[in-house]
Amino acid sequence: MSTTPAPIEERRLLGIGLALAAYFLFVCLDSSAKWLALAGLPALQIMFVRYAVHLGLAAAINLPTKGVGLVRTNNFWLEIARAAALVGSTLCNFTAVRYLPLTVAGAIGFTVPLIITALSVVFLRERVGWRRWTAIAVGFVGVLIIVRPGSEVFHPATLLSLGGALSYACYAMLTRRLAVVDSAGTQQFYGAALPTLALAPFAIASWVWPVSAVDWAVLALIGVIGFSGHQFLTVASRFAPASALAPFGYVQILFFTAASWIIFNQPPDAWLYVGAPIVMASGLYIWLRERTLAKVASPVTEER
Repeated sequence: MSTTPAPIEERRLLGIGLALAAYFLFVCLDSSAKWLALAGLPALQIMFVRYAVHLGLAAAINLPTKGVGLVRTNNFWLEIARAAALVGSTLCNFTAVRYLPLTVAGAIGFTVPLIITALSVVFLRERVGWRRWTAIAVGFVGVLIIVRPGSEVFHPATLLSLGGALSYACYAMLTRRLAVVDSAGTQQFYGAALPTLALAPFAIASWVWPVSAVDWAVLALIGVIGFSGHQFLTVASRFAPASALAPFGYVQILFFTAASWIIFNQPPDAWLYVGAPIVMASGLYIWLRERTLAKVASPVTEER
């Protein structure tokens, strides 16, 4: 069972507030990507601008204090793997939201904790007992209820959304491994620099200029929104432990519903109200189970 570091300063309400602001910004990020995609901008161009602006802000904030230490890493190949997982997640998600309602893409994104728990058996050598395996299975039943494969409402972009969740789970696990060797600033730098360099040729080759002032504004802000969301979540972890912040991630479904309904006139269908709570309940059960195991963990403790 993995452990998480204690917050630097115990101010849980502030940490939760910052986390909620971060989750709201992440929904704004997906909404911006969908808006620009519907405006005709290629997904690779949207991603390039998102990471290029993120890189500029990260460098401007960290270089004056860290200098060349910002680019000094103790595991360059792990940084590359982490950046690749992040690019995969963003590409899948930004493409999927072009075709899927935000509520569906957001609900599928809640499978990330389930995937992390399953992958931890292979990559982290953690023991997962039957209770959590059952929760994982139930969670994916909830996904099937939402997307209804084989029905007329099923869209292949759902598979992209699931691929994005898998990629993000890999990104999260690699972040855990890098946390013990590289600073958060260094991770932010490489997490933006490597995608920017990789995406630049493809984005420039297929560049489409925005037409309206609103499209220009959304494109200009998308990187700021993404960077700010990550910064808020990083600062939130200074005031509250991850175990206290994790359950509030599910508040995003309210933000997704509002954005989908108000901005894109795509209200959730009845099946989302059935499937999404199942996925969320599964994730919350895993979180509660891991908290319980953490309290009684010892070198010889096994889950039954």
